[in-house]
Order: sequence, then C-alpha cells, then structure tokens
Amino acid sequence: MATEGGGKEMNEIKTQFTTREGPYKLLPHSEYSRPNRVPFNSQGSNPVRVSFVNLNDQSGNGDRLCFNVGRELYFYIYKGVRKAADLSKPIDKRIYKGTQPTCHDFNHLTATAESVSLLVGFSAGQVQLIDPIKKETSKLFNEEGLLSSQNQASSPGGTVV
Repeated sequence: MATEGGGKEMNEIKTQFTTREGPYKLLPHSEYSRPNRVPFNSQGSNPVRVSFVNLNDQSGNGDRLCFNVGRELYFYIYKGVRKAADLSKPIDKRIYKGTQPTCHDFNHLTATAESVSLLVGFSAGQVQLIDPIKKETSKLFNEEGLLSSQNQASSPGGTVV
C-alpha cells in the first residue's frame, strides 16, 4: 500500500536498523540463543568443532550433538535441521581453564542411551575421556607430557555446569 506522494510502504516491518547506540537486527531463535554470543574476530577466531552420535534410544530423539566454542564444550539433543536444539538447556556443559578443546569425537561402537564415551583433545596436548550423559570424567591422558611445572594450573580441569 503506497502513500500518495509515492513514498515507501507504511506497514513495512524492518529487520535491521541503526541508531546512535549501534545496529539492531532481527535474529533467528537458534542464533539468538547461541551460548556466549561473541562477535566474530577474523584475526584470533577460535575453531569450532562439531561431533554427532546416534544412541538409538526409544524416544526417537537418539541423535546427540557436541560442539565447542572457545574454552567451552556443550552436549545437546539434536532433533534435525528442521527443529533447532534448545541451546538454553544443554545435557552437559564444561568450561575449561588453562587450555581449550581443539577436537572431539564419540565412540560410536559403545554408545548407548545411558552412556556415551567422548574423547576430547586439548591445545596443550592432553586427551580426556568423558561421559557427558553421566556427567563424569573417566581419564586424562598425556597430562604430564607437555606440561611444565609452571603450567600445572593449566591442565584441562573442566567444570561441569
């Protein structure tokens, strides 16, 4: 519906605009609820890794998703591309202090609905075996290999939230 003077449509809904305070834009739910919305920094951006596993549980939601953002590791129920995961309710969340996760993968052969083994590699060379369903840490490998006495505080002692 155009105005008399040939101007823009009066009922137009804006998806982004800029004010003195800064730019505003309409975000989809999956992007808005993303943990720790950190602006993209092309110079020092941390790599994000994603791992999937199917647990074949009876509820029909057997897929699980694990990803890391910086020093944080998240574990969620994955419902497919058409329905976004509820990012406000992770099954397991771990925050690591001195070092950060650089890679991770599930053991697909031993995964069950009650337990799944996740192997996590860290930037200082350690490898940790965890179970995000039971929320327990099984083993830490190569702990002494690359750590000097001054870096003992930087072992990947993750905190479960």
